[in-house]
Amino acid sequence: MAARPTWSGHLKLSLVTCPVALYTATTSTNDVRFHLINPETNNRIRMVPTDPDTGPIERSDLVKGYEVSKDEYVLFDDADFDKVRLESTKTISIDTFVDEADIDRLYWDSPFYVVPEKGVGAEAFAVIREAMKTAGKVALGCLVLRGKERQLALEVHGKGLVAYTLRAHDEVRQPEDYFDDIPNVKADKDMVEIAARIIGQKEADFDPTTFKDGYDDALREMIKAKQEGGKGVVEASEPDDTNVIDLMAALRASLKGTASTGAKKAPAKKAPAKKPTAKTSAGKKPAAKKKAA
Repeated sequence: MAARPTWSGHLKLSLVTCPVALYTATTSTNDVRFHLINPETNNRIRMVPTDPDTGPIERSDLVKGYEVSKDEYVLFDDADFDKVRLESTKTISIDTFVDEADIDRLYWDSPFYVVPEKGVGAEAFAVIREAMKTAGKVALGCLVLRGKERQLALEVHGKGLVAYTLRAHDEVRQPEDYFDDIPNVKADKDMVEIAARIIGQKEADFDPTTFKDGYDDALREMIKAKQEGGKGVVEASEPDDTNVIDLMAALRASLKGTASTGAKKAPAKKAPAKKPTAKTSAGKKPAAKKKAA
């Protein structure tokens, strides 16, 4: 496996344990990234740690400090952090099982692949995985990750497990603080019906391969234009707010538009036409064969 594990330790279910490794399930390597450049010299700027009294200092010589009062710190080096050893530092202990629906989506955070180490750990991992699959529930446990103990939700995913870090309760802002001020407007029944029909016409299977970062694409377009000596301006107009008076007209126009779009797409779902014979009508060419993807 090419990727390096983010964490390695043990997965524990009661008295059954097995060595596992966690791998980050997502990547940002395809993102457009920028560096800070001095436009006078075109040199890339380097961030140098600097002591206001003694000047530049090597980052490796620095320690971390917790401010207990103004300009007063309790210092920690790597050895100090190693002394803080909880069970969850090296062990994911499964404590409880819950229904997935019981976990509010606001609490789900970063996903990690949980992979067993080779050898005897693979059999114990398989036992835990199959038991979880049989239970049909999400396992909850804890893990010290990146200097913080996080709650984990683990679920079966193929031959492995996926562990999601869960946000703590005090990390999630309460929706009431934002939704309570939304006015109580009674939606028109006919308008809701039309909107529901529009939604029905736009139903589709979930396909993440169709997701694209349009902003990244626009940035790449601008980068290419600048490389070729242009200004690289990329603009898109913002839609106007819907006029309440014209809301019904807008809904009807939207319904008509989605219906016509669906009608245009319909022929693509039909069975392919039979191959034309050698003789074709005058002025018409036989359809070209599609190349295999």
